Amino acid sequence: MPAEFVIDNRTARHLALQLQGLSEPPRRKLDQAGLLQRIEELGFVQLDSISTVERAHHMILFSRNETYRQDQLKTAHDGARLLFENWTHDAAVIPMAFYPYWNRRFQRSAPVIKEKYERWHGVDFGPDIAKVLGRIENDGAISSRAFAEKRNGTAGGWWNWHGGKIALEFLWRTGRIAVARRDSFQKVYDLTSRIVPAHLHAALPDHDDFVDWHCRTALHRLGFASPGDIARFWDALSIEEARAWCAITPLPAVTIDSADGSPPRRLVARPDIEALLAGIQPPPPRLRALSPFDPLIRDRKRLSWLFGFDYRIEVFVPAAQRRYGYYVFPLLEGDGLIGRLDMKADRAARVLRVTGLWLEPGIRLAAGRRARLDAELGRICRLAGLDSWSLGEFALEIQG
Repeated sequence: MPAEFVIDNRTARHLALQLQGLSEPPRRKLDQAGLLQRIEELGFVQLDSISTVERAHHMILFSRNETYRQDQLKTAHDGARLLFENWTHDAAVIPMAFYPYWNRRFQRSAPVIKEKYERWHGVDFGPDIAKVLGRIENDGAISSRAFAEKRNGTAGGWWNWHGGKIALEFLWRTGRIAVARRDSFQKVYDLTSRIVPAHLHAALPDHDDFVDWHCRTALHRLGFASPGDIARFWDALSIEEARAWCAITPLPAVTIDSADGSPPRRLVARPDIEALLAGIQPPPPRLRALSPFDPLIRDRKRLSWLFGFDYRIEVFVPAAQRRYGYYVFPLLEGDGLIGRLDMKADRAARVLRVTGLWLEPGIRLAAGRRARLDAELGRICRLAGLDSWSLGEFALEIQG
């Protein structure tokens, strides 16, 4: 029978941070091989178009290694084809070696995606699919700009896509075309056969392999988890599938204290949990501003009980109802999430402007912490190509 372990909350946080790449030396030179290894260890890196400072995918990678530069990701995806782009919880870059599992995912999800697209757009987009595929086959890689027609004669809103855009997105989400590159963050599509190596594109794991791979690789990256945590990691399985996998797989049990006052969690752990616990390295004491889409932040339920940090991105919250701001960055200092920072790049002036800082109860902006904040703002300026930062007249609220 597998062993059982009791893990205190701080040790659990250290393990979570280590598995997220947030405990490694942040100044160690990151080459292309190191970048691919980092993304493989994370599983995927979410993409997002919002760039109040810098886009999410760049900030995720930079927060783990400050020698990372944006062109490295473009080279790995567009040039070397080490990564492909598709869907986890949202659009993400994913190691190309994982592609066979997306091949099965396309097969599983195509009927559901088709139903959603028909419900969202209210049109029969079947005729557009043949037209789009024919255009790509004849002309090569193409973006939605190539299809000039608008639905109902207007540009419309977020979901009022024209027929070509609907067909492109459906074909991409179901694996028949792939993203060749992005131009000014707009997807440029080509046939999957031209992007994905033939042996990966042809591979199709069976159901049991599909479930085992997703559960095993999720638990490997989480360290310890509930069936719900495992199912949410890739967003490809039902919780019932994850629960059934846990029931038939010999895994150690762990009990972990919570940080939010809720009862201790009894979870399953990686088979090598004992060795992991023996080799934990504490995270560096530096202060880091994390992307709202950082993998450490993504599972809000896990974040709350493990770190005692309640986070909500307020992009879609009406301005008058926001508690903090439009796009607020969680602040990680050592092994704790200590607050939130609102900042925006003023690209015309080449200045990073901080407009809000909210610290968690009991946290103070003492001299040492202020120095660590300044150091992080300087690092972010270098990433975003800015010359300086300004605290200026910002809304400062220190709680507790």
